[in-house]
Amino acid sequence: MHDSTPHSIDENDLHALVDGQLPPHQAQAVRERLGPADAARVAHWAAQRETLRGLHAAMAEKPLPEPLRMAAGRLQALHDRQTRLWHLGGMAASVLLAFGLGWTLHGQWHARLPATPASVSSVQHFAQQAAVAHAVYQPEQRHPVEVGAAQQEHLVQWLSKRLGRPLTLPVLTQQGFELVGGRLLPGESGARAQFMYQNQAGQRITLYLGALNGAGAAGETAFRLHANGPVPAFYWMDQGFGYALSGPLERDALLTLATAVHQQL
Repeated sequence: MHDSTPHSIDENDLHALVDGQLPPHQAQAVRERLGPADAARVAHWAAQRETLRGLHAAMAEKPLPEPLRMAAGRLQALHDRQTRLWHLGGMAASVLLAFGLGWTLHGQWHARLPATPASVSSVQHFAQQAAVAHAVYQPEQRHPVEVGAAQQEHLVQWLSKRLGRPLTLPVLTQQGFELVGGRLLPGESGARAQFMYQNQAGQRITLYLGALNGAGAAGETAFRLHANGPVPAFYWMDQGFGYALSGPLERDALLTLATAVHQQL
């Protein structure tokens, strides 16, 4: 059995009908749905509207008061600004979405690429990070390391566990450098370790090491000099691990130390 009771009309539609704010086709649709009660309300509101307009007809001929005009101008400016921001926000969201999608696809595509010499750039970036880490912690007097040389066994065990590989701590006493200690650092492909050494003149060198993911990271590379950072660094790779020895030394002196480190590792 069908319900023949007419559906009630939203009061907002009734007000919009009286105020002439509905498009013609929508206004006609509302009129066709008016029941006796709604039709009476619409007629009553329309009569009130005409009465008010008649009472204040003279005001329509007067210019808008200055405070009200300024307030209206500010309101319109605020509305326009919000509209622009919404448009810009939508554009920015679209750009970010496109960038994110492109970067995701780039990463998926790059992961499928075979090993190429281009992976050398990641090793160079590793060397740059090593030089920066040296520049950050080398000047520290009170806290240059997290774990001091007095706890050498604990230091090696701790960093070996965090880096996922048994580490060997090079001894550079014959080269005039004693262990100060070490610390754990973050890296792009996992944890990194930094060992710090110091000679009697107060010069400090740091050995920076950690796993390097990516094409070509499983092989072994010869020593390379990174001279574009805050300090020079000799760096190399061995079985997926990167090593970089950094310090404010002459090239030959730093190479001698790097060779001693490499032989012990």
